[in-house]
Amino acid sequence: MTDAPTRIYVDADACPVKDEIYRIAFRHGVPVSVVAGNFIRVPHDPLIERIAAGAGMDAADDWIAERARPGDVVVTSDIPLASRCVKAGADVIAPNGKPFTEESIGMTLAVRNLMTDLRSAGEVTGGPRSFAPRDRSAFLSALDQTLRRIQRRRTDAAATSQS
Repeated sequence: MTDAPTRIYVDADACPVKDEIYRIAFRHGVPVSVVAGNFIRVPHDPLIERIAAGAGMDAADDWIAERARPGDVVVTSDIPLASRCVKAGADVIAPNGKPFTEESIGMTLAVRNLMTDLRSAGEVTGGPRSFAPRDRSAFLSALDQTLRRIQRRRTDAAATSQS
């Protein structure tokens, strides 16, 4: 874990839980980087940083992946970005509250690639289920628990280094 403060990175272009992120971030005093391809409206607050990463295909993803580190939280539904951030040691949560972990990301990425291949071959695979109120609730709980877990790890690491 790094000595840098925890930061929440939001893959914001299609994120349905931005308001929830701001609420939890304010409660914990954690800064938020809201990253999008172009301009996106965010609340005027010193904890919130708006990043227009550029119009390139993966500009926002690249910006986040280059900065995410252990002790940070990334909120995204983009599986390749989640994979990159998990490998960098960040905690990654989907907007429905589902965590992406080292144990789950390989299978999740494989399924995503399989579905992409099936769609490109003309198969009708359907899409993800629609976002529901229970997803919003699960996300709020997951983000709050993740930030508390990171804080505990930092506290434990500090106590261990002082002994």
